[in-house]
Amino acid sequence: MLTNIIVRNLGITSFEATVEAMQQFTTARTADSADEIWLTEHTPVYSLGLNRKQVVPPTRHDIALVNTDRGGKITYHGPGQVILYVLLDLSRRHLNIRSLVSLLEHTVIELLAQYHVSAVAKPDAPGVYVALANAQEAKIASLGLRVKNNCCYHGLSLNIDMDLSPFSAIDPCGYKGLAVTQTKDLGIDANIQTIGEQLVTMLASKLEHLYDQRNP
Repeated sequence: MLTNIIVRNLGITSFEATVEAMQQFTTARTADSADEIWLTEHTPVYSLGLNRKQVVPPTRHDIALVNTDRGGKITYHGPGQVILYVLLDLSRRHLNIRSLVSLLEHTVIELLAQYHVSAVAKPDAPGVYVALANAQEAKIASLGLRVKNNCCYHGLSLNIDMDLSPFSAIDPCGYKGLAVTQTKDLGIDANIQTIGEQLVTMLASKLEHLYDQRNP
């Protein structure tokens, strides 16, 4: 069985077109299809996941709202935000959805720790959170996944150097008043390309190690 992971750096893409491509990839994949990681940024868009109960629509209308098939509620994507999509055969990596979420969260936490930024994950609210200078908690990374036939797609977003104002028009991830931050505002000078590549390298290494460990 193939154990390699193909990494695709897509540049700036349309959210809808990329989701459609992930769906087509997942439908067509076989037991021999290599797992893939897609690195991208999206043009501005609000995405609404499958958990749509009590979601308040955005208060601004210059950015499209797109319904999608990932888990979770509403978030914003835009230039300056790293998007990492994971197209994985979960059985091959001996993962379930909960363990994959934890793996993604801790990859982000470990990356931020390399820049001396402390971050945490929460069992009841997927994502990665940091404490701001005023002790207020803020979200820096969001997660949402979809699983079909034990293969997943969608992934995580990490805010790097972007216009955060569109988040103020929504309840991020369904939480009213949730603060949102980014690496630039935490004193991290590395640009989106550098952090994106670091994130991919760390995650791919963890996934390969997980396969090797379970399949000696």
